[in-house]
Amino acid sequence: MQAIIPYLNFSGKAEQALAFYQHCFKGDVIALMRFGDNQTDMPIPDELLNKVMHCHFKAGELEFMASDGMPGEQLKSAGNIELNLNFSNLAEQQQVFEKLSENGSITMGLQDTFWQARFARVCDQFGINWMLNCPLN
Repeated sequence: MQAIIPYLNFSGKAEQALAFYQHCFKGDVIALMRFGDNQTDMPIPDELLNKVMHCHFKAGELEFMASDGMPGEQLKSAGNIELNLNFSNLAEQQQVFEKLSENGSITMGLQDTFWQARFARVCDQFGINWMLNCPLN
């Protein structure tokens, strides 16, 4: 088995989310397909033709796939899932925390913990929950 790669759905806001994550993580969209690129007989409403059917994002070892979601599907809350980011540099952790917090909500601000790490939790503006962990030694 290989690594788990999270798949995030953005209910029509994938373009905005990808731009935000490029800003936060300094990463790249390495693949992107739109519904209009679909070569099957699946009928696609005109308003979805330019929406993201599938994409792949990478920033260093951070990697996820994403979509605007399937036509007609209602997204369910994933409050039981948080994506954990591990850092080796406190300044980088601080920068990413500040960027992820833009128009989001801080669940737990950056603070030193009993496990000898600086840790924080944030829900970003797209409803994705993040944990940020950086060892103090």
